[in-house]
Amino acid sequence: MLAKYKSLHPNTMLRAAFNKVKTTFAGQNNAPITSTTNANSQINVDDYNIVKEGKAEILFAKKETVFYNPIQQFNRDLSVTCIKAWDNLYGQKIHANELKYKNKKRRKLSNGAAIDTSKDDDYIKILEALSATGLRAIRYAHEIPHVKQIVANDLLPAAVESIDRNIQYNNVGDIAIANKDDANVLMYKNKAQNTKYHVVDLDPYGTVTPFVDAALQTIEDDGLMLVTCTDLSVLAGNGYPEKCFALYGGVNMISHESTHESALRLVLNLLNQSAAKYKKTVEPLLSLSIDFYVRVFVKVKTSPIEVKDLQSKTMITYHCSQCGSFQNQPLGRKSERDGKKKLKKIVKYSVAQGPPVDRKCKFCGGTYHLAGPMFGGSLHNEEFINEVLRINKEEHNDDTYGTRKRIEGMLTLAKNELSDSPFYFSPNWVSSILKIQVPPLKKVSAGLGSLGFDCSMTHAQPSSLKTNAPWEAIWYVLKECFPNKDIEKMNERAAGYKILANIDSWLPREDDENKLFDPTKLSFEENEVSGKVEKLRKLKIVKYQENPTKNWGPKARPTSS
Repeated sequence: MLAKYKSLHPNTMLRAAFNKVKTTFAGQNNAPITSTTNANSQINVDDYNIVKEGKAEILFAKKETVFYNPIQQFNRDLSVTCIKAWDNLYGQKIHANELKYKNKKRRKLSNGAAIDTSKDDDYIKILEALSATGLRAIRYAHEIPHVKQIVANDLLPAAVESIDRNIQYNNVGDIAIANKDDANVLMYKNKAQNTKYHVVDLDPYGTVTPFVDAALQTIEDDGLMLVTCTDLSVLAGNGYPEKCFALYGGVNMISHESTHESALRLVLNLLNQSAAKYKKTVEPLLSLSIDFYVRVFVKVKTSPIEVKDLQSKTMITYHCSQCGSFQNQPLGRKSERDGKKKLKKIVKYSVAQGPPVDRKCKFCGGTYHLAGPMFGGSLHNEEFINEVLRINKEEHNDDTYGTRKRIEGMLTLAKNELSDSPFYFSPNWVSSILKIQVPPLKKVSAGLGSLGFDCSMTHAQPSSLKTNAPWEAIWYVLKECFPNKDIEKMNERAAGYKILANIDSWLPREDDENKLFDPTKLSFEENEVSGKVEKLRKLKIVKYQENPTKNWGPKARPTSS
C-alpha cells in the first residue's frame, strides 16, 4: 500500500485522500431519506392498543416505550387547522411562484411534448423533527390537503419502529417517511443539500432552544414554523431565572401574574434573535399559553430591511415586587418622516431613551425587578386567526376534532386581545392590594373606557384585562369603585396603604397640560369599551380549559428499556 504512493508528491497524496473523504461524505449526505417500513410485513393488531385521534389510528405496544400524551390533542387539532390556514393564506401563493418557474423549465425540456401536471397540486413538505409515535405526522398526512411529503424523525429506535408501523397501518407510506436521526444533524444535512420544508414542527420534551438555529436553516421563505415549549417551570416559574436566561436570553416576570405572557414573549424573542443572524424575520401568527406549555405559530422569511425593526420591537420590563405595576422599555426607537418625494418615507433607527421609572415604585415604594429582553410586538395576526376560525367552523366537525369548541373559544379571545398592550392585570390582584372587594370586569372596563382607554380580555388568564391605560388610571379606577374606603384601618406598611395615602403625588392634576388622563371624566356607565368586553364574556364558548383528567399535565419521559 505504501509502495503505491512512494512516487507521488505529498500534496498529491493529501489531495487524493481529501477527495476520497469528500466523495464518501457527499454520497452519505445525498442519500435520500427513506422509510424502513416493509410493506409486505404483517402486523398482529392483537399485540397493540389502538388509539384513534383525528383521522389517524395509532398502534401502541402494551408496554409503552414511546411518548404519547392524549391531553395534547388540542395541540394537534390546532396544528392541523393552522397549517391549513397557512396553506390558504400564504402557501398557495408560494406554490404558484414555484410552479411558474418549474413549468418554464419543463417547457424548455419537453420540446413541445405534453406535460404531466396531475401531481402539481401536492406541494407541501413538512418536517416533524421530534415525532415520537408519528401520530402528528400521520394526522397531517390524512387531514391536510396538498401535502407532498412528511418526514417524521426521531432519535429513539423504538419511536422510529413505532412510526414505521403506524405509517404502514394507516396506509400513508406514499406521503409519510420515517427517519432515524438526531434532529439537528438531519436539519443541517438538509441545509447542506439545499433541501427545505414549507412547514417545520418542533414539539420537544422541554425547551425548544437546541433546535431553533437548525430549523431556521431548513425552512422555506414564508414557511410556517410551529414551536412548543413545555418547560414552564423555567419560562414562567419563580425559581430558575439563571436557567431562563441561559436558554432564552432573557428573564421572565418572576412572581408576577403576567408571567405566562412573558413566557410567550421570551420564546418569540429567542426565535427573532436567532433568525436575525441570517437576515430573517419571524412574524407571530398565533401565540398561545396553553395548559402546561406554550405554542407559537410563526411565519419565517428573509428580509434584511425588516430585521432592522427588531431593536424597536424588543423590550425590557420593570415590574414592582410589591404592587405588581409595570413599565415597558423598548430597546430602540424607530421614527419616520416624509422625504422630498412625499410617497417615500425616510426611516431612522436610534437608541432608546430611558429608564421610564425611578429606582423605587412611585405608587408603593416597592423595588423594581427587571424582566426580558423579550419580544414587544403583537402576539397574533388577525387575518390568520380569522382563517383558522373559519376552517374550524366550516370544515371541521366534533367527531374528528374533539377539541374544536376549545379552539373556537381560545382563538376568539386571542383575536380580540389588544395588539399594542403587552401584559394584563387582574382586578382580583389589584383589589387584594387595595384591600377592597373585587369589582366586576364590566365596571372596571367601563371606568377605563370613560377615561379614554381601551380594554380587552386575555386568553392567558381568566378574569384579567389587557389595557393601554397607565397604572395611574388603573389604581384610580379601582379606588373609585369603592370611594368610601377608610385607609385609617389599613396597615401603614402595606403597599395598598402607601398607594392610597400618596394619591396626590401620582394622580394627574387639573392644571397639568401633559396629563395622562382627566380624572373628572371618570364614569362607570356602560360604554363602548365595557360593551365589547361584556359581549365577549357572554359568548357561549369554551374560553378556558378545565382540568380534563386527574393528575393531568406533562407525562414522564418514556424509556426504551
